[in-house]
Amino acid sequence: MQGETNPFEIQTGSDKLANPTYMASLLCTAAIAALLISRMGIAISFALILLPFIAAYLNFLFRYPVIGYYSAVALSFVLLGSGRYIEDLPIGLAMDGLLILTYIALIFNKFYDRVDWKPAKKDVTLLAIIWFGYSLLEVLNPESRSFSAWMSGMRGISFYMVLMIPLALIFINTNHKLNLFLYLWGIFSILVSLKGIMQNTIGVDPWEKAWLDAGAAETHILFGKLRIFSFLSDAGQFGANQAYSAVVATILALTFKDLRKKIFFITIAILGFYGMLLSGTRDAISIPLAGLALFFFLKKNIVVMISGILILVTVFVFFKYTTIGNNVQEIRRMRSAFDLNDPSLQVRIENQKKLAAYLATRPFGGGIGHAGVKAKKFLPNAFLSQVATDSWYVLIWAEQGIIGLMLHLFILFYILIKASYQILFKIRDPILKMKISALAAGMFGIMVASYGNAVLGTMPTGMLLYTSMAIMLNTDILDKEAISKNKTITVSSP
Repeated sequence: MQGETNPFEIQTGSDKLANPTYMASLLCTAAIAALLISRMGIAISFALILLPFIAAYLNFLFRYPVIGYYSAVALSFVLLGSGRYIEDLPIGLAMDGLLILTYIALIFNKFYDRVDWKPAKKDVTLLAIIWFGYSLLEVLNPESRSFSAWMSGMRGISFYMVLMIPLALIFINTNHKLNLFLYLWGIFSILVSLKGIMQNTIGVDPWEKAWLDAGAAETHILFGKLRIFSFLSDAGQFGANQAYSAVVATILALTFKDLRKKIFFITIAILGFYGMLLSGTRDAISIPLAGLALFFFLKKNIVVMISGILILVTVFVFFKYTTIGNNVQEIRRMRSAFDLNDPSLQVRIENQKKLAAYLATRPFGGGIGHAGVKAKKFLPNAFLSQVATDSWYVLIWAEQGIIGLMLHLFILFYILIKASYQILFKIRDPILKMKISALAAGMFGIMVASYGNAVLGTMPTGMLLYTSMAIMLNTDILDKEAISKNKTITVSSP
């Protein structure tokens, strides 16, 4: 048949090597690669090896832009911790670039059809834009002294929020896609837990030891005991994120009837709670206490509510009024979170008094990126960089003033209250109701814990929370899809 290729006429690799043009191209490529490696070191060799994989990834990304969103969720788990292994890693730029590239891929993917932005036109998107707009205006704050500090601090506070929420609304528009997000979250939570268990049993690797020796040991080795941090940014983030994941997974384990799914989420919950204890992060205990309390309330079942309250009261009494388990350091440290006379708490109160005096005449704060230990990199001698903020809300207050703090709290409570209202009175599908209850419970737990620790906007917790916000306020679409699917299954059943 005309047009068919004769198999005997196909050029083999050896035939191509015999061609002077191919041989010259190959030699030139090898010479350029050798020159780059000799001039720029071993790092460029890794870059050259990764180049084909990057090209393949970009090809898939522009064909399926949702890959960029899920990649951002996955990257948020490993990005901050990878700085221990790769020096001068542009951590912020890596996440910025991936999210912006995802938007570009989305636009090019729908180049001829035009992107349908309607799913993103929600009140949660508007709130994210308002919060981002306020953060942008903070660059004009008369107290602001460093543009670099503003750029660095603004990312976790509002930039990732305004980028992640519209993507989540566009991409997570079915219950199947919601499940994929939950599975991805669960897989990485297990990996984080396993790495933490390795640190606790085997010890840290050489790169982690170097990080500890460089100054992190001051907060991560207490009384000769390592506070586990896994491959996340620090022990505080590890403990809070694992408690967050455990709360969500516990409720999801009650949601699914499939045995494999139950086992999967039970595993996440057990490992998560264990990771919370290993971290030595005292404030993390408030996440299951607050999160599960909200869940029991949302169930609207008096038996469940009373049973849940009794469980939580028992846990509270165990930590507050007993000395059981005091020989275990992890339990002893968690117990100190309930001690109002704890020296650490007293230091925080004193710091807040100092900030109150400073901020009394500064309603817009001292500038984003200008407060706390992290600000010493940009402003080593500034007043705010000498005062530890610890709390996420104290950080917002110090950097964006009382106006910024009130706006931030309004946004958080608006989303949580509206989601709770939809769970109680709007969502019809029982499975979806449980999923949204899990996300709402996790969010409330993080909100409470953020009073004692700046975990809310740090990766991966911040990225998971921003996605959860979008999902919780997109329940009309998800509920309609679930009900429609259930009707179809019922009608088609014999």
